[in-house]
Amino acid sequence: MKKLTNQHGELVRKAPYPTWPISGELEKQILEDVINSGKWGGSGGSNIPDYEAKLPEFEKKFALFQDASHGVSVVNGTLAITVALQAVGVKPYDEVIMPSYTFIATATSALLFGAIPVFVDVEEQSLLIDPEEVEKAVTSKTKAIVAVHIGGTPADLDRLRQIADKYNLALIEDAAQAVGSEWKGRGVGAIGDIGTFSFQSSKNLTSGEGGIILSNNKQLADKAWSIANVGRVRDGAWYQHDEIGWNLRMTELQAAVLLGQMTRLEKQVERRNQNAKLLNDLLNTIEGIHLFKQDPRVTRNGHHLYMFYLDRTLSEQIDKPDFVKKLGLEGIPSATGYTALNRYKSIIQSIRDWTGEERIYNCPVAERMGDQQTIWITQTVLLSDEEGIYDAAKAVKKVVQSYL
Repeated sequence: MKKLTNQHGELVRKAPYPTWPISGELEKQILEDVINSGKWGGSGGSNIPDYEAKLPEFEKKFALFQDASHGVSVVNGTLAITVALQAVGVKPYDEVIMPSYTFIATATSALLFGAIPVFVDVEEQSLLIDPEEVEKAVTSKTKAIVAVHIGGTPADLDRLRQIADKYNLALIEDAAQAVGSEWKGRGVGAIGDIGTFSFQSSKNLTSGEGGIILSNNKQLADKAWSIANVGRVRDGAWYQHDEIGWNLRMTELQAAVLLGQMTRLEKQVERRNQNAKLLNDLLNTIEGIHLFKQDPRVTRNGHHLYMFYLDRTLSEQIDKPDFVKKLGLEGIPSATGYTALNRYKSIIQSIRDWTGEERIYNCPVAERMGDQQTIWITQTVLLSDEEGIYDAAKAVKKVVQSYL
């Protein structure tokens, strides 16, 4: 492979891209209201009689933003998936089909309680879970499908819904990176049986940590609420624990930050989309670069990341970390992206521990894309002005040409 060569000429971008997260006086004001109220946690009353709790307000606003009827906030996106799996009835040793190209938390959320991830490959032109591979992987042990909306691009929810209905499986949306994304005009996370989001520091809507579970099914939402609230029953007695659950409540302080963040969210999603379209146009002319295709049924993309991939021939000649390092030297924040989850020894060992079996998953597209081809440009670039997008495209072209 060709290694990183010396940087030639003037750097493409010297000015910094926007920092993340973005906050202001509004977050400070709402946080001060919470601090003065004495109600800091997700339960209990306040010291102020007319205090309006921030958690239910945020849950309602965010659910509405994503077209859901019910929202249950939790401590993080990983456990949001764990709770969602349990809410739809997944139990230890049940199998859950998921893409191999995703963050490790999609798998560990199942392994935390002994459900078994079954990895299937992704489509080369989208990096999204391949529905036909999903159907091939269904067995008598399968109980759910997890559709991951990588980078903000929704998976094929129509086809996955057909498969789920055909085999009586639950369809769960891992929408951690898809705040603001829409499928056929509907917010993702509320199209499957149940959906989950993350509010971790890097996400498009953040409170440092945190997550939420959405559903249009009240029974599933109530079940999720109970699991996240130590088995209590909504509107039941305080010490009424009809289920086994955990304390996974988010705090009022986090909800305060999220309410402030939501006031900027719509404009930020619009800017990400506008800049992503411009970057598409600019990168589409560069030899050796390919763009991931977006299904026309995706009516809005949250664009947590901007992803493209290197031509296969070019990728075999270079070392991907060197490519990313070069982009960084040109002032463009980028990353190498995920490694296919079936490549993680820790995950395969955990599956072996639970099942007693040595399982081998064949996911050549995810492996190749993860190891050699896929490049991420971070969301801060998409929040920049038009000049920042032109600079990103110039830098990509310059780096590609340095290897030719």
